[in-house]
This record gives sequence, structure tokens and C-alpha cells, in this order.
Amino acid sequence: MSIATKTGDSGQTTLMYGVRVPKADLRVEAYGSVDELNAALGLVRATAGERVIQEVVLSVQKELVLLMGELAVADKDRERYLKGGYQVVTAAMVDRLTDLVDDFEKDCSIDFKGWATPGHNLSSAALDLARTTCRRAERRVVALCDGANYVNPESIRYLNRFADILWLCARYIETKDDGPSQKMSAPR
Repeated sequence: MSIATKTGDSGQTTLMYGVRVPKADLRVEAYGSVDELNAALGLVRATAGERVIQEVVLSVQKELVLLMGELAVADKDRERYLKGGYQVVTAAMVDRLTDLVDDFEKDCSIDFKGWATPGHNLSSAALDLARTTCRRAERRVVALCDGANYVNPESIRYLNRFADILWLCARYIETKDDGPSQKMSAPR
């Protein structure tokens, strides 16, 4: 089977369980933005010299696949999705990210003065690009949650918290690059 199915040539795509929608559908915009975030995180992993950042990013990339799946299901198929044993974003996942924020703020010497200007080095620039992509994905998921569509509220919290982590990681890399820093421990 070829990757070029030609089924999208008319501007339509298929959600999970076969529902056809326009490629500009809010649901497609939401999971497509999360997919962009996942790709940006690949750049972060490839450029980050800090093992802890690579580990955090890889664990989130795996969870973003869950989020994309959850977003790619029409409301009418949500119960079927859950009965199928598919995982969704949970409060425990958000709590884990909150713990990481707390760890970064406690364990790292990060300079919060002024506004961050991306581009200090390749690694921090990749993190800032991923952060802004994460914020766009968050906005797209919020837009999907317009009253007509169901969105798991934990998904919005997850993206919000992860954008905070990306900001902290970028500032950590910059601070580390500029002078002495503390070693951060591996994620819990």
C-alpha cells in the first residue's frame, strides 16, 4: 500500500473510525498542531546536550501520540474509543509535568530577569520553537472545545504545563551556557 492514497486530494481527511471531515476542521487543526509539536520536539532531542531534557522530551513525545489519537476521534465515536482500550491524557500525567516544573525551579539556577530572546544557542532556540508550537497546539485544542465538541480538559492542562517546562528548559540551557549551573536529576 502506498502512502499516497489520494483520498485527501479533495481537501478531506478521515478521522479515526472513518468519519470524513475537511482538512481545515477544528479537530484536524488541533491534532495537526500537536503533530507539529511532536516534530519540533524531535529537533529538541537531536540538539539538546542535556540528557535530562532528552528524557523529558522523549517521554512527552510518547504521550503526545496518545493526545493526537484522542483528538482524532469524532465525539460520536468517543465511547467506542474508550471501550477499545485507548489511553487518554490523565490528571496524573499533568501532575508529573507539574512536578517537573517544580524540580526545574528548585534545582536549576535560571535567570528570570527580562524577556527571553530566542536564539542564544541552537539547543535553547529549538526549545523556544517547540514552546511556541506547544502554545499554538494549546490554542487549537482550546478552539476545538467550543461547546460543540468534547475536549478532555486534562489535554489543555497538559499542553499548558508542558509549554512551561519548555520555557524553563530553554532558560536552563542558556544559564548553563553562560556560567556555572547545578546538575539536574533525571525525571521521576
